[in-house]
Amino acid sequence: MNKLVHFFYETGKLKDIPRRGRVLIGMKKPASIMDHSYRMALMTWILGRRKRLNMERAIKMALVHDLCELYAGDITPYDHGSVLPKDKKKWPKLFDTWPRFSKYEKMQNFLKKHKKEQDALKKLTKDIPSEIGEEIINLWRDYEKGTSKEARFVRQINRMETLLQACEYSKETNKRPYNSWWIGSEEHIDDPLLKEFMLEVARKFPHNPKKTKKRNEQDQ
Repeated sequence: MNKLVHFFYETGKLKDIPRRGRVLIGMKKPASIMDHSYRMALMTWILGRRKRLNMERAIKMALVHDLCELYAGDITPYDHGSVLPKDKKKWPKLFDTWPRFSKYEKMQNFLKKHKKEQDALKKLTKDIPSEIGEEIINLWRDYEKGTSKEARFVRQINRMETLLQACEYSKETNKRPYNSWWIGSEEHIDDPLLKEFMLEVARKFPHNPKKTKKRNEQDQ
C-alpha cells in the first residue's frame, strides 16, 4: 500500500505542471496537465457513449495518456529541432502556423519522444502492482500507436480538448495566436461526431482568428 501512496503522491504533481504549449504563448495561468487529462476523460465518457467503444478502456486511456509527462515533460511539436528561436519573445508568434517536418524528421521525433516517455512511465510504475503497471503501459502504447478504435477516438479527443482550451484562452485575450490549434485539429480530426463537435466550438467562439497560410509541406 505504501507504494501506491507514493504513486498517487507523484501523479498528484501533475496538478502543478502547466501545459507546455500554453507556456510558450505566454499565458500567465496555463492549465495543468492534470486539468487537461481530467476534461479529456469527461469528454471521452460523454461523447464516447454515442460510439461503439469499450468505454472503460477509453476512459482509462484518457486518464493515463499523459502520466509519463511527470518525468518526461510535455513535449510539443515546437520543441523538436530548431523550431523555437532563441529569443523567447518570438515564441508566441510561432503559433500562427503548424510546424512541418519531413517524413524522416517526423519518425525521428516520434522515436525520440516515445523512448523518453516510455522510460518515464516505466520509472513511475515500477513499484506498483505489476498488473496495474502493465495495464497503464499497454494503454499508453495503444494510445501512442492509435492501434484500437478506442485509441483513435481518444487521440482525437485530445485534439478537441486542447482546441477548446485554446478557445477559452482567446476569450481572455485576443493578442495570443491560436491558429495552430485550429489547423492541427482540422487536419487530424476525422471522426464524424467530433467534427460535429468542432463545428459547435467554432460557433461558440466566432471571434477566433482567421486561418493563416500553412507553412510549406516538406513531406515527400
